[in-house]
Amino acid sequence: MKMIRLWMLVLGMVLLVSCDTVYQVAEGVLYKNTEPTQTEMAGGLKEALANGAAQAVMGLHKPGGYYQDALVKIPFPEEAQFAANALRDLGMGSLVTRFEEKLNEGAEKGAELALPIFKDAILQMSFEDVKGILLGGEHAATDYFEAKTSEKLATAFSPIIKNSLDEVHATDIWSEITTRYNSIPLVRKKVETDIVKYATARALKGLFLKLGDEEKKIREQPLARGSELLKKVFGYADQMKK
Repeated sequence: MKMIRLWMLVLGMVLLVSCDTVYQVAEGVLYKNTEPTQTEMAGGLKEALANGAAQAVMGLHKPGGYYQDALVKIPFPEEAQFAANALRDLGMGSLVTRFEEKLNEGAEKGAELALPIFKDAILQMSFEDVKGILLGGEHAATDYFEAKTSEKLATAFSPIIKNSLDEVHATDIWSEITTRYNSIPLVRKKVETDIVKYATARALKGLFLKLGDEEKKIREQPLARGSELLKKVFGYADQMKK
């Protein structure tokens, strides 16, 4: 009877532990002292980043991906907010709102074409980069991309954004806004924002933010590690950080 009670107590304690925690403990035991090869480290990290990039891009590429997400929504340019306020005061607030909608719609259309750029950057990573990122902080990969490839991504992404903005007529609306505002008598400050440059920067910022969320998820949630390779590589990384 005592033995039965002991087993019931043990079972009760186990049931109090979440499935994710049990999985994490099991994964840690399984891969403890099992160092992945260089090929496995590189393959695992690149697989994780490719999956994360795809998830980030898919989420932003859908209708409302930018506009309906407060974290990545591209607002009216802050440095030209005075113009938006003046236009609203003159009863042209709908023009400002329509522009913001089209600005975000352009970024949503362009987001899909950013995926090959991310994948190329992933493929070009050295093993030193891979190991440093794998054993780094929760946003190590995202920080690496932002520091090393932002300029290249912006250069490549800019024409994509411009074409997307042209397609949804956002550039035409922006031209109308700036023309109307700049023609208001006695305005002291003209609107000179490069809307393509602005939209590109904000679109990429949103991509990096979403990529960071995906990276954090796979680092912190063992159940998000779908393949055996990811389990081995990130299980090893978990052990090395303890």
